[in-house]
Amino acid sequence: MVKAYTHEHVYKHPWERVTSAFWRKFTEPENKAVLSHIIEVDTLCRTLDPSSGVLFTTRAITVHSPGPRFLSRLIGQDFCHCVETSHVDPSARSMVSTTRNLSLRKFLEVEEKSSYHPHPANPDWTVVRQTTSIRCSPVSAVAAMAEKIEQRCAERFQQNSAKGRDVMERICKFLEAESSKGLSL
Repeated sequence: MVKAYTHEHVYKHPWERVTSAFWRKFTEPENKAVLSHIIEVDTLCRTLDPSSGVLFTTRAITVHSPGPRFLSRLIGQDFCHCVETSHVDPSARSMVSTTRNLSLRKFLEVEEKSSYHPHPANPDWTVVRQTTSIRCSPVSAVAAMAEKIEQRCAERFQQNSAKGRDVMERICKFLEAESSKGLSL
């Protein structure tokens, strides 16, 4: 069984500001308390295609395990390693990031895909569409509890996504204040 959900959020900020905030979300010390589930973020690769202007980035993200505590005890691990790939096309004003777990896959597979585009009705706003799928392995030690684990993981992901949106909004407001003072992004 797969637990999936989609969430759409509108930032009342231009695409350039929102995508700038995306890159600052995990790096600013004041965000660590709010995003306490994030342990570490490392950029593995960043490439700019000179002909298209598209930026490709791969980051390693270590998070506290997304499931309920009993699952961490059962599998003997309370953290999860993930990989995030993203591509930013400034000429199309499009950014897509996809995050997948690398560890714990024999128990749980998670994929989160987020796309950032100008709002169709107001190009000075940005719409973010986030799709997450969570699947417990049917042959793992947790198969009998799969539906409950997937539901609990989905709830935790939704809570953490809301925290991430709050951080992004705060950064966007900070960047807006900086730009009104004549400072660059």
